[in-house]
Amino acid sequence: MKCLVVDDEALARERLARLLVELPGWELCGEAGSGAEALRQAERLQPDLVLMDIRMPGMDGLEAARHLAGFDRPPAVVFTTAYGDHALEAFDAHAIDYLLKPIHPERLRQALDKAARLGGIPPEELRNAAGSARRTHFCARIRGDLQLVPVDEVVFLQADNKYVTVRSPGQQILIEESLRSLEQELGASFLRIHRNALVAVHAVRGLEKDPGGQCRVLLEGVEDRLEVSRRLLPEVRRRIRSGSY
Repeated sequence: MKCLVVDDEALARERLARLLVELPGWELCGEAGSGAEALRQAERLQPDLVLMDIRMPGMDGLEAARHLAGFDRPPAVVFTTAYGDHALEAFDAHAIDYLLKPIHPERLRQALDKAARLGGIPPEELRNAAGSARRTHFCARIRGDLQLVPVDEVVFLQADNKYVTVRSPGQQILIEESLRSLEQELGASFLRIHRNALVAVHAVRGLEKDPGGQCRVLLEGVEDRLEVSRRLLPEVRRRIRSGSY
C-alpha cells in the first residue's frame, strides 16, 4: 500500500519515512511540506494513505483532509500532531487514527494496520467534521489538473444550478457546493448582492447603472459587472456609503 507523508518540517518527514520503510506491506510514494502540496501530490500519486501533520502554515492538515475527501478515490488519513488537544476531539470519530509526536514505531504500525483494515474515510463524514473551519483555498479539477484558488484572492462567487463559479483576477473554477453554505462559512468577508452571487468585500469599488437601469457592482481585478438585486440594493448601498466593504 502506498503512503504519502506530509509535514512542514523536513526532519519530521525524514523520521516518518524511515519508520515507514521498515514496515512490511507499505511503500513511501512521496512527501509534501504543506497542505496545498499534499493535494497536488495525492492527485498525482494516488496514495492509499496520507500521514499528515495538523498544524502547518497556509493550508493546514484539517483543510487538506477535507479537500482529499472530495477526490474520486479518497485516501485514508492518519493525522500526526505534537498537540494532543488540537481539534482531535472533533476528528476522533472521523479520521482513521492520529499519532502524537514523537511517533513510536509500534504506534505507527498500529495506525497503519487500522488504516489497512478500514480503508478510506467516508467523504461526507470528513467534510461535515471539517465544515465549521474557514478554508484558505478552493479546490477543483480543470482538464485533469488540480487547481487551487486562495480565498483571499477571490473576487466573487456566483451560483448556477448545482455549481458555483469561483472567480479571481487570474483564475476561474467551478465547485459543487451551495452558495448558502459558503456564505455561512466565509462570513463578513463576502457580501450577498443577489440570490445567486456573493462578492468579496475587499474587491468592491462601487455601483453603476446599465442602460436598462439595473444596478451592477464594480469589482477590482475583473471586468465582470454583477447584477445587484432590488431587494438587496439598499444594504449594498449602505455598506458602500459607510465604507464597511
